[in-house]
Amino acid sequence: MDFGEKFSMFYPLKMHLNRVEIKSSDFSIEQIANSGQCFRINRLANGNIWIAAALGKVLKIQRLSENEHIFFCSPKEYQNIWMDYFDLNRDYGAIRASILGAGDAYLAEAVKHGFGLRILKQDIWEVLLSFIISQRNSIPRIKNTVEKLCAPYGNLFPTPEILAKYGEQDFRDMGLGYRAKYLLGAARAVDGGKFDIGHLKTLGCGEAVSYLKGLSGVGEKVANCVALYGLHKLEAFPVDVWMRRIIAEQYGGKLDIERFHGYAGIAQQYMFFYQRSLKK
Repeated sequence: MDFGEKFSMFYPLKMHLNRVEIKSSDFSIEQIANSGQCFRINRLANGNIWIAAALGKVLKIQRLSENEHIFFCSPKEYQNIWMDYFDLNRDYGAIRASILGAGDAYLAEAVKHGFGLRILKQDIWEVLLSFIISQRNSIPRIKNTVEKLCAPYGNLFPTPEILAKYGEQDFRDMGLGYRAKYLLGAARAVDGGKFDIGHLKTLGCGEAVSYLKGLSGVGEKVANCVALYGLHKLEAFPVDVWMRRIIAEQYGGKLDIERFHGYAGIAQQYMFFYQRSLKK
């Protein structure tokens, strides 16, 4: 079985020299970009072209329709980078069937609304800093700050070694306020070897969350975001003000995430995306 045959079982592909066409209701670049899990996927002015900057690469994606997209890259680059980054070799239909419990009308509506969402496999360091920045912050402001952070380095997210040379005021000048000391502390901890990002990859979800919380400025929510969006621990369940509201209003203040069979993070993403859409 060749590459195209192997992965067309979920997502029919058409491969050309410099583009890959995907036809699936289970992928929406617009929903992913607006889901709050990433901050460097942006829509161009014409409305149907998106630019994703990730892993030192830039990808142009054209949305042809709700179910059709073109990735402007070679089939090899798609196979080696973007298929994994967008988690396109995972059957989200089976996951939805697993997490949907009988009688959970709210989650059923959330799943219906967020059909094209997927959990990205992002760079751990970028996710860590992005979600430190995210604390008590709006998504547009987070995106703006991340862009300022990356601006001197083109498509690359600045490394711990680079940022460790900054001063706290440099971060404050980007509008980071009290978060400035946390970014600087994280950069110096990683660069100086006090915090080992590589070690995170060897840990289970709970252990990774505990290890992350050893960094100043990283609490339960940020640690779970890093576990979910950076380490791809799909059982991680970040709880912010939106999720607290959902749990209080829809689940009587208590939600047993074990009911999601190891996919709590995907259930969370559907809920979070749906709840934010209701408030617009």
